[in-house]
Amino acid sequence: MPQYLGQHFLKNTDAIKKIIAALDIQNEEIIIEIGPGKGALTFPLAEECIQKKCKLIAIEKDSELFSNLKEKYKANESISIIEGDVLKELVKITDQFKNYKLVGNIPYYITGKILRTISELKNKPDISVLMVQKEVAERISGQPPHNNLLAAATSVWANTEIILNLKASEFDPPPEVDSAVIQLAPNKKILSEKELVGFYKLIHVIFKQPRKTLLNNLKNGLQITRAEAEILLDSINLPLNSRPQDVSTEQILKLNKII
Repeated sequence: MPQYLGQHFLKNTDAIKKIIAALDIQNEEIIIEIGPGKGALTFPLAEECIQKKCKLIAIEKDSELFSNLKEKYKANESISIIEGDVLKELVKITDQFKNYKLVGNIPYYITGKILRTISELKNKPDISVLMVQKEVAERISGQPPHNNLLAAATSVWANTEIILNLKASEFDPPPEVDSAVIQLAPNKKILSEKELVGFYKLIHVIFKQPRKTLLNNLKNGLQITRAEAEILLDSINLPLNSRPQDVSTEQILKLNKII
């Protein structure tokens, strides 16, 4: 069985039901699916969308898989199959809708890029339910004292929860690692474009060298004196020996405002 563009297709039907349930689909909503593949999630998702008069838009990069799905739903106006790169198509599609929900089995090799793309969307999804590598899901969900660059970059715009763990054997072909399904819901943090740019620059300074102290990373990354770095740490109530993984997103936001 061929493997398409790094995709591994979920064959656990109970897991598929849980993913759809996590979307909490309501009548006449817009649902966007990333990488429908062979349709394991798309088929039951389409049935629910038809029942609830929703619009389902699926983005598939592989031309053969796209053609198969396009043929299946060619007579149904509520189901749109789009061929293209999700990193490009998602921006164009979401500009058309203020409210929508996002779901998909994310190819491992572009997980970080997709999360960054979502974070920069003008209209972010009301909820996202994404299947990713288990290790990545755990990193995204990290909190002090296990904070990290990916968790901080995500938590500034969304609250993340792991809702399902999946073994490699539940996929065809089985990947080399286990997977997890995460649910991302937009939080109440509203940042201007300038604040967001500053935040992303700051977290790259903070987590550039995770094994060093936060004090040293701030001093070197911001090119300030040790005394100035100590003042910054004192302003967010962290001891001088704190590590990058000890700082919370709220504390980073406060530092960003001060800087």
